[in-house]
Amino acid sequence: MDKLVIIPTYNEKENIEKIIRKVFSLDGAFHILIVDDGSPDGTATIVKDLQKEFPTQLHLAERSGKQGLGTAYIHGFKWALTHGYQYIFEMDADFSHNPDDLPRLHDACRNGADVAVGSRYVPGGKVVNWPADRIFISKGASIYTRLITFMPVKDTTAGFVCYKRAVLEALPLDKVRFIGYAFQIEMKYRAWKAGFKIKEVPITFVDRKEGVSKMSKGIVQEAIFGVWKMRNFDKETRTKRS
Repeated sequence: MDKLVIIPTYNEKENIEKIIRKVFSLDGAFHILIVDDGSPDGTATIVKDLQKEFPTQLHLAERSGKQGLGTAYIHGFKWALTHGYQYIFEMDADFSHNPDDLPRLHDACRNGADVAVGSRYVPGGKVVNWPADRIFISKGASIYTRLITFMPVKDTTAGFVCYKRAVLEALPLDKVRFIGYAFQIEMKYRAWKAGFKIKEVPITFVDRKEGVSKMSKGIVQEAIFGVWKMRNFDKETRTKRS
């Protein structure tokens, strides 16, 4: 029991059973924590039914109302630390992240990395079926972030990530401020500033086939303005790693 995949959900009934079964079909004894924000479509009910089949591997945290991606992951990180997991993964429910890449992220962390990022923008990485405007926003956000922060990560907004336990123990999780794209940037920035090694692993990102995207103008704006604020986080992170 050392690997936990955290999957935040809001209205993912079309995908949730398929993604859970796919992860459990992999070698490596992955466990899953679903963090559901009160999905009115019954996502949590599907998970509860599956818990009867996977009583020790599948976990569910239900929250009241849509509270945002970042807070869902922070909730999941704390749960993972409390329950003793050594490798903690972020992954979407909609198959835009291929579960088959989970072992590759795990291997990167076992072989020197503290944070392994499933990256669309390193050699070998690519995006499939995404509209041009989404690619422009995503790539532009990463370039913009690097110019401001100097962080050596090409896919700064990536949401397919493996953290070693030591990273999450060191970072001030209660001080993480952002909830969308900026949350993903902030976590990488704090880890980098704390001296942890980040490795990008090339992946193929595929746009969701079922369900509805959670992207909004507010999430993009948070990233644009939030990056400037992150440069003030240094005092919170530099002394955290022993």
